[in-house]
Amino acid sequence: MYNKHPFIIAEAGCNHMGQMEIAKDLIETAAHFCKVNAIKFQKRCPKELLTPDQYHAPHPDPKNSFGDTYGEHREFLEFDVDQHAQLKKWCEEAGIIYSTSVWDLTSAKEITSLHPQFIKIPSACNTHFEMLQWLCDNYIGEIQLSFGMTTKEEEEQVVQLFEKNGRAKDLILYNCTSGYPVPAQDVCLLEITRMRTQYEGRVKAIGFSGHHLGIDVDVAAYTLGAEYIERHYTLDQTWKGTDHAASLEPDGIRKLVRSLNAVHEALTYKTEEILPIEQIQRNKLKYRKY
Repeated sequence: MYNKHPFIIAEAGCNHMGQMEIAKDLIETAAHFCKVNAIKFQKRCPKELLTPDQYHAPHPDPKNSFGDTYGEHREFLEFDVDQHAQLKKWCEEAGIIYSTSVWDLTSAKEITSLHPQFIKIPSACNTHFEMLQWLCDNYIGEIQLSFGMTTKEEEEQVVQLFEKNGRAKDLILYNCTSGYPVPAQDVCLLEITRMRTQYEGRVKAIGFSGHHLGIDVDVAAYTLGAEYIERHYTLDQTWKGTDHAASLEPDGIRKLVRSLNAVHEALTYKTEEILPIEQIQRNKLKYRKY
């Protein structure tokens, strides 16, 4: 397990606040300053995803709303498929992998048309079996899926769907607790061990999607065997919106990448009983009885 280099994803989500200029800055900063492997956005069709009552209801936290109703708020934050194509182009120019979470069937179809390397299924939509089946049938890339707010029975249903379609080899499962932010006692890192026991060998890999504060937990998650690490990412935690406070700013993402890469290098056995770096100290310091 320890020979797998960590794959690190900066989840920008909707932290661009509906502005392409900010999205471009998020991409370039993630690529050149943070040096992550991938950046991930979100795609929703609000009128498909929400009931009419949900669409026309006020935002539950009005100070974070970009519209008079929750539906208008969600519409304001959406980029259309052509804008996502531009995001993908900017990612390619910056040398970073583009991806998007899809929240409904229309969004899944639109993003599939862009042929990204991987698509993410958020915890909220992992029981949207119609969408999962469509992706199994029509999308040839990797599918990453979070298990936040999901029962063990639902987990098994998801994995069996991919197995029945011969697509489990393309499936990456994420341990996740759905909260913003999540206190340490609710992160439940040992779920990674459970998921490895239950699903390793059946799916491509196990990952960790964290909504906690700081970066210590991510290092532990990788040490426990989570090869993919995903963290919410923003340019400024004080910006308007519900996700910024539970996101890492660029310096935090950069430190996370540095720490995970250092742990990757450190997780080895000694290649010989006395390493060359130790031999000098052994000659000088080792106790000898004369």
